[in-house]
Amino acid sequence: MQTILMLASTSFFSDYGNHVRIWEESRAIQKLGHRLVLATYHNGDNMPGIDIRRSWDVPWIKRAVVGSSRHKLYLDVGLGWRALRVALRERPTIIHAHTHEAAAIGLPLKHLLGAPLILDYQGSMTSEMLDHGFVKATNPLYKSLVGLEGFLNRQADAVMTSTHNAADLLRRAGAVPEDRLHAVTDSVDTDRFRPFDGSPAWQAQRDELRAQLGIPAGRRLVVFIGLLAPYQGTNVLIQAAQILAARQPDVHFLIMGHPDPHSYRAYAESLGVGGHVTLPGRIIYRDLHSYLALGDVAVAPKMSLTEGNGKISNYMAMGLPVVAFETPVGREILGEIGLYARLGSADDLAEKLELALEDRGMAARLGAQGRARAVADFSWDRAARQIEAIYAQALDRRRGDGRPEGAAASHTRRL
Repeated sequence: MQTILMLASTSFFSDYGNHVRIWEESRAIQKLGHRLVLATYHNGDNMPGIDIRRSWDVPWIKRAVVGSSRHKLYLDVGLGWRALRVALRERPTIIHAHTHEAAAIGLPLKHLLGAPLILDYQGSMTSEMLDHGFVKATNPLYKSLVGLEGFLNRQADAVMTSTHNAADLLRRAGAVPEDRLHAVTDSVDTDRFRPFDGSPAWQAQRDELRAQLGIPAGRRLVVFIGLLAPYQGTNVLIQAAQILAARQPDVHFLIMGHPDPHSYRAYAESLGVGGHVTLPGRIIYRDLHSYLALGDVAVAPKMSLTEGNGKISNYMAMGLPVVAFETPVGREILGEIGLYARLGSADDLAEKLELALEDRGMAARLGAQGRARAVADFSWDRAARQIEAIYAQALDRRRGDGRPEGAAASHTRRL
């Protein structure tokens, strides 16, 4: 059994992709018998079954801090102090860091304790900063940040990417030694996320939920879950809703997520499609399957070329046909069972959504194939066994290198 200190430089838990990965990984790793402590920011929801240690309170930050933000500069200082105190008390055998910021916090702990540092790579830190407009490529600071990101990649005892595409990018760039690079893809709980079974009880639940959301009867529904942001494709999705609603008046868009749904409601109204778009805001993860079950088609319009896209595996497990922008990550997850629109094109996105809504035979076939693939390839139990093997390899490498082992000396290998 290993004692794992997991570091999350984010407002865990806040019901979006990276947090779902942290939550599901933690549950699956603990099911294998390991002990896990999670150090994270002061705010966010407590989740059952996880020992969460939060950094010092920052009274003026109560909302979730999403993506790159200047507030992270001092939030990470607080998290670093909390992580040090937890590490000295718990003496972890593994340090598992989500994102590069967390890896920077974990690096001195690695040297202090002799415990391997595992970087859970959700995407390029500097690419995310560009996506969020936090920094520009022409900024002199950008080159230094690129250098820091490369340094953290090399210092990690193992790098786990959420997609094979991300692993290939790191491999081609020579950013991580081959024997330390592993793809552990975003997975899904296929028992909870499963297709609508047609039972009267479930149909009654669906009808009640549609009524609560104010979705008019008879509307065919396109569903989306994720962060609301331009790089996530939210703006383009609402533009596609405008195009499609003009051709298909019975189509409705359920766009779920946060932050700031109010601005996107106003944007939909400005385009004249407020009556065809529902933005309920944040959806609690434990209820997400019920909301996705309302959909006829799911959409994944993320435009980032480096980040994972974990929502797609949830869509697939629900048996929904999926329309996505043409990106390497989308292709990796969906393969030949997705419908792809030209990256950034609202017109093509509307066209592919219309195809999925109109050709119900094709949609049913793609949905069934997606469900089968999710069950076969995207199980969190399977992912946890991969992670366990990565831990064991990293521990064995440190012992073989003859480095100071500290708490890592007494590990028990479980494969």
